[in-house]
Amino acid sequence: MTVNTLLPPAFLAKLASRQDAGRRVVELKAHGPVVFTNGVFDVLHRGHASYLAQARSLGARLVVALNSDASARRLGKGPDRPLNNELDRAALMAALESVSLVTWFDEDTPLELISELRPDILVKGGDYDMSQLAETQVVLAYGGRAQAIPFVDGYSTTALVKKIRQG
Repeated sequence: MTVNTLLPPAFLAKLASRQDAGRRVVELKAHGPVVFTNGVFDVLHRGHASYLAQARSLGARLVVALNSDASARRLGKGPDRPLNNELDRAALMAALESVSLVTWFDEDTPLELISELRPDILVKGGDYDMSQLAETQVVLAYGGRAQAIPFVDGYSTTALVKKIRQG
């Protein structure tokens, strides 16, 4: 009798520690422009999936940097947020076809990480004024570009959490 042992899902190979992210991004750049975005991505929904697919379409590979749990809590979304811990959020993000690499940052903004990784394109959601972000200035200074992608109306993690709680 043969016993089948299950291997870990292949998408987990997309996870990169902060220390390893720089080397991994250099490898991704061999395939073309690297797009970078970041966020909490606490409870994935259609809006997230659409946003990430659009971001990926701007380059050859997409790197997503997640706020660590501590960083996410400092954003003031509520005392019990994020609902999913950083490893679970990262695994779900890595499972998405549009995402090439997932890493984390513990600071309030990904400015240091962007300076280290030097992505070709910085992408943020449409609620950001790209010209006002320090991250944009860093990317433009080394020859990259920055772009906002409009949100898909009607999708919000905060609204979804509220709806679930109202039962």
